[in-house]
Amino acid sequence: MNDALRVFACGSNHDLTEEICNTLGIPVSPLEVSRFSNDNLHVQVQHNVRERDVFVVQSFTTPVSDHIMELMITLDALRSASAKRVTAVIPYYSYARSDKKDAPRISITGRLVADMLHTAGADRVLTMDLHADQVHGFFSVPVDHLTAIPTIANHFREHYDLSNMVAVATDAGGAKRVGRFSERLGIPMAIIDKRRVSDTEVKQGQVVGEVRGKDVVIFEDEISTGGTLVSTVETLQAAGARSIHAGAVHGVLCGPAIERLRNSALESIVVTNTCHVDETKRLDKLTVLTVAPLLAAAIERIHSGESVGALFK
Repeated sequence: MNDALRVFACGSNHDLTEEICNTLGIPVSPLEVSRFSNDNLHVQVQHNVRERDVFVVQSFTTPVSDHIMELMITLDALRSASAKRVTAVIPYYSYARSDKKDAPRISITGRLVADMLHTAGADRVLTMDLHADQVHGFFSVPVDHLTAIPTIANHFREHYDLSNMVAVATDAGGAKRVGRFSERLGIPMAIIDKRRVSDTEVKQGQVVGEVRGKDVVIFEDEISTGGTLVSTVETLQAAGARSIHAGAVHGVLCGPAIERLRNSALESIVVTNTCHVDETKRLDKLTVLTVAPLLAAAIERIHSGESVGALFK
């Protein structure tokens, strides 16, 4: 890669950024982030970016508001430093879950944050597995929306016997995503009839599809508190599933998630490193796959003007 490319790491996922840069064969460009005594964030770019193609990696993980603000300030600093083009690389865009007005007097925050990114100085966005596909349309700048489904599917193909396996969607909303996953593996799928009671509680009903005596893999876009996943496991056990596994792109693993997953009947859990998973969350049955090669390939193609669509084939 030539000297025109710069990749910066904000505070949410330094390890992923290091892997991306190692794949590209370039160093991570330095960024100084500090706080004033009044808790205001201060960001200073430590590398010349004038007329450079710049990428900034930041996932919207806890503390989400701090990480969003850090990214916004960094984007503005890069624009002020005369960067030729600035791409916000957001492996996990948490506000994609706020994609509709499903209650009175609320904000469609997924759209608000998209507008803020453009205002702050993002010329384009590179992200992965948005919770809802329509969030792609919230952005007024070009968006490259990658998926880690092939990465996770390849892991299951290499390490599991697929002859008796069924992919399961935790609700009708995830059926399209699970359909792509099951199609790539060449296995059937089933759907759980789910009703969400609150942000942390769900009520599940019947299984639509055949899971009795089957090895099932529950596939989700993310695992946050683990409530939906654990209740799905209980539903599948009652339906006679032989073994139960889980796969998800974003291992958010917040709140009681680790304790719930540790005590669940899940035999294995597979996530990617779009969200940093620290050592305290590394259960024996948890596998974390890397998406660094995929993001690095996308960055290289964007930088050189090649098609990013080729990465989906």
